[in-house]
Amino acid sequence: MCGIVGYVGNNDACPFLVSGLRRLEYRGYDSAGIATLTAADGFRLTRVAGRIDLLEKSIARKPMFGTIGIGHTRWATHGPATEENAHPHMGGNGLVSLVHNGVIENYESLKQSLISRGYLFKSATDSEVVAHLIADTLKHLPASSIANNSESIDRYVEAVRQSLDQLRGTYGLAILFRDQPDLLIVARCGSPLVIGVGKSEQFVASDTSPLVGYTDRIVYLADHQIAVLRPDSIQVQHRDHGKIRPDVQTLAAQETEASLEGFEHFMLKEIYEQPQSIRNALRGRLDRDNATAKFGGLNLTPQQLRSVKRIILTGCGTSWHAGLVGEYLIEELARLPVEVEYASELRYRNPPVDTDTLIFGITQSGETADTLAALREMKRKGHHTLAICNVVGSSIAQVADGGIYLHAGPEIGVASTKAFTSQLVVLSMLALYFGRLRFLSYEAGQRIIRQLEQLPETIEKTLECHGQVREVAAKYASASNFLYLGRYYNFPAALEGALKLKEISYIHAEGYPAAEMKHGPIALVDENTPSLFMVPQGAVYDKVLSNLQEVKARGGPVIAIVDQQDSHVMSLADDVITVPQAEDFLQPIVNAIPLQLLAYEIACIRGCDVDKPRNLAKSVTVE
Repeated sequence: MCGIVGYVGNNDACPFLVSGLRRLEYRGYDSAGIATLTAADGFRLTRVAGRIDLLEKSIARKPMFGTIGIGHTRWATHGPATEENAHPHMGGNGLVSLVHNGVIENYESLKQSLISRGYLFKSATDSEVVAHLIADTLKHLPASSIANNSESIDRYVEAVRQSLDQLRGTYGLAILFRDQPDLLIVARCGSPLVIGVGKSEQFVASDTSPLVGYTDRIVYLADHQIAVLRPDSIQVQHRDHGKIRPDVQTLAAQETEASLEGFEHFMLKEIYEQPQSIRNALRGRLDRDNATAKFGGLNLTPQQLRSVKRIILTGCGTSWHAGLVGEYLIEELARLPVEVEYASELRYRNPPVDTDTLIFGITQSGETADTLAALREMKRKGHHTLAICNVVGSSIAQVADGGIYLHAGPEIGVASTKAFTSQLVVLSMLALYFGRLRFLSYEAGQRIIRQLEQLPETIEKTLECHGQVREVAAKYASASNFLYLGRYYNFPAALEGALKLKEISYIHAEGYPAAEMKHGPIALVDENTPSLFMVPQGAVYDKVLSNLQEVKARGGPVIAIVDQQDSHVMSLADDVITVPQAEDFLQPIVNAIPLQLLAYEIACIRGCDVDKPRNLAKSVTVE
């Protein structure tokens, strides 16, 4: 969601701050701002409601100088998208400036206390409260409480620490002080921050993308840690353990991964990257000798995994849809009961969960607040938690007891594409692994491995349907409602297809099991409401065909995704998109391609911002 950047060093801060905010645009935002600091002039602040283009124009009119600064892109939570609510926020009559990602749950009581002490608020945000709180704490912090009774950096760190102790909620903070023009303090609790280590300069960002090209040495800040950054030094301390040695890692991301490389949008580029992202997810994980899959990060022995009696898959949005496919996969191949839970509900429900239950959190970013909280709650109750995520060093990767990385590469478009299909590939391998631990035969395991190995080439052939999809999109782009219908493995695919259309084209769309049409949704069918059916050859082919004919009988236009040789459905549907034939368990991956392309093409025709759809954020780091 909100993006944070920061710099302290010997060079002008502004170029990095603007560049960093540019690279964080994919997270979604509605306002942006930058603050720089010099000893002579104090703070300079520029904020806008709108895109970074406006921020750059404002800076061009009134340049910002200083070798230290912070920047922010905001996704509105408290208060609308206005310049007053944009970050950075000032506290204590210009004593403190900060940027914040997260939600302060007790901000209202803190705000009233600060107002009673004479502090004036200019925004409706919870973040401004933190700025005033730190300024107030610093003002009242007696010098005698600091070692050696000196007015040192320690006093400012102590002011931050005492202020954080009063906060309830989540935060990623980057803080500047007017009287310390070479000091940047950052703090984290539930909202990601990464420090980039340079030569006589230090960088801060919400994720690694702004750091690429500036440094290849990074430190992932963990929850309840505070980092004190100066041009030539980094000090990290933990709330409970005092000073700790920062774990400096190597940043492996390549700058080219975040470029369009000739594609019009990142979403389209990422759709076309799926043959490779699927290869990456499979690489090194298929064990032909034993007809199974293998994973290096589960941190459980085969004996422990064989004793698992139940699995819970939890996630949000697209990851929840992947979990539904995973439920079908694991129950069919491993005969192991699976429940799929919305993470936002699981964190507050108190379901009976046996001790031999394994919890998987599914997330692209590894920062989804609801999924993170659900895993923490399950872990607190003593259950083993595992993550399926795409971002090394993310919060969920750190909290979980183990997990599996997708290796899909950076996903910039807000609407998930390649991460979704990579999640399905990983879940397919998990189902194979658990199946071989339990009842699945060697021959069946070998057959599944062959099918998975052929999948990247199948997806390359599937992308050839783009021309057909473009024609269908042109025909139905003006529709106000869509129905997506499938059965068996293609029911979750229908949900995901509908979500993609909603996310980027703003057309109302709903996904249903095809047989459920006659239990209510068929009332929506008319000549202006297209119904998209997935009708691949397989176990429920005849059943879906009957449901399709029910819609046709009521005059509704029908779009069908079918196998390339299926002439029968072609004669029934108004429009057809053909894909290669695939086994039932792989059909959601194959069918995801035309569904993603359809949403993309319709959004383009309607003039929507494909990569940054309104009101959405890539990493949903607030509840």
